[in-house]
Amino acid sequence: MNLSSVNDTSTWTVNQRDNFTSAVTNNLIVTALCISINYINSTLVHTFRKHQMFNTNPRYILFIHLVINDMMQLILSTLLHIISYALHTVSVPVCLVLLILAILATLNTPLNLAGMAVECYVAICLPLRHGHFCTVRNTWILIGLIWTASAFSILPDLFILLATEPLHFFHSEVLCSRDFVFRSSYSLKKRDASHIVCLVLVWLTLLYTYFRILFAAQEATADTKKARNTILLHGFQLLLCMLTYVKPMFEQGLLYVLPDRYRDIRFACHVIVQILPRFVSPIVYGLRDQTFRRHMRRYLLCRVRISSQPENVLMSNRRPMRVK
Repeated sequence: MNLSSVNDTSTWTVNQRDNFTSAVTNNLIVTALCISINYINSTLVHTFRKHQMFNTNPRYILFIHLVINDMMQLILSTLLHIISYALHTVSVPVCLVLLILAILATLNTPLNLAGMAVECYVAICLPLRHGHFCTVRNTWILIGLIWTASAFSILPDLFILLATEPLHFFHSEVLCSRDFVFRSSYSLKKRDASHIVCLVLVWLTLLYTYFRILFAAQEATADTKKARNTILLHGFQLLLCMLTYVKPMFEQGLLYVLPDRYRDIRFACHVIVQILPRFVSPIVYGLRDQTFRRHMRRYLLCRVRISSQPENVLMSNRRPMRVK
């Protein structure tokens, strides 16, 4: 995509802005979905923090990192969506901060899913080495490597932007979208190449771990079946995450068929691409895992268990006095 096409698209989107009622309705729906999903995710995080058995388990550490990453990505995408309606344009430095954080969170998701699949593979196929490889320390090192790899993927775009754009661009206001900020042809080619490499590596990891677990035992045990199903859910979640990469082509195809429904297409694509994948994470462990579900239930429903000890103390103080 060259610069002229971006400018043409920008002019076209300005003329296609929603009316007030439609904008308020769309933003309320997106905000309500964001709050609902993040309420469930925050309950997962609270459950993780309250119980030591989760803090020392690499599987749950990777899962809760994925949940926190999803929360951050959902908040940022919702904020960018509201800004596009309320302000439409924002200053380039502010937009850069929001975009870089959102892109980092988006890139972290497939890498985290690959790490969780490898942990399942080690637990099932190499149970004697699981305690050696999958330690808490190694898990935090892996999380650091995930953030480092994501940072190395987005930093070249920032360097290209600094090298190709004039100084007055950084003092201007733009529509806060990746295609409108990182608009150099070099950035677009680099982005496509990095996405292809990342997704190929992640898919190969998921397929390898799945089939190794599939043939790990001739008679599948309950743990083996659960591990296979978990990796299949990771694959489904990865498919949803891949919608982010095909969103521009998907939108262009829909606009070619329905040129007068830009606002509806834009809103539907945002919900499907940015919000729906974030809803899968709580299901994988929060609802399927019996241990996590049992501890999470009372926090999710805001139940408070009143200890019986104060009542016993109170009753002991009410014993009848002896009459001398």
